[in-house]
This record gives sequence, structure tokens and C-alpha cells, in this order.
Amino acid sequence: MRPVDIQQIGNELAIKWDDGGENFIPLEKLRRGCPCAGCKGEVDILGNVYKNPGKVLTPKAFELVRIVGVGGYAVQPVWADGHSTGIYSFDYLKRVAGENLGG
Repeated sequence: MRPVDIQQIGNELAIKWDDGGENFIPLEKLRRGCPCAGCKGEVDILGNVYKNPGKVLTPKAFELVRIVGVGGYAVQPVWADGHSTGIYSFDYLKRVAGENLGG
């Protein structure tokens, strides 16, 4: 499944998929779900997770500057606080869209 259109609408990322479906992901949820190694950590061969210490996210952390396409499989958001290392595969975006916020 691939997006045919991705754009910011207010405080959400709107995605229209090639099957006609649509998702609206709150930008805060998208940023908090960043899959990069710095945010989610990296796992070594023994299963130990290494990641940066928790970082307090300012309001700029949830302001989307732009989205860059990565190959034919992902997008890379650029946030107003300078963070831009998260690569969100289309499958990952679908999973994030389907998750309950909880908390």
C-alpha cells in the first residue's frame, strides 16, 4: 500500500492511500512515535536496547516543517526543533495511524 497524497492539515498529517483509504495522524503522535535510533533505541545482538536519555519535547518538536520522500517506501519528517532522522515506512505510518493514543 502506498500513499497517493500526504499533507499537513492543521495539527494532523493527512494520508490518502492508493486503495482509497485515508488516515489522519496527530503530529504529536507522529513525533512521539519517531522510529529513529535516537528516539526508539537500537538493539544489540543480545537484545539489549541502547537509546538516548529521554528528552523533553518543546512545542516546536510537534511543528512539521516539511516531509521528504525516501525512495518508494517511506517519508522523513523535518520538525521545527531540527529533528529529522526518523524514517517512517509506509507500513509504519499505517501502524501508527491505527494505534490508540492511550496514556
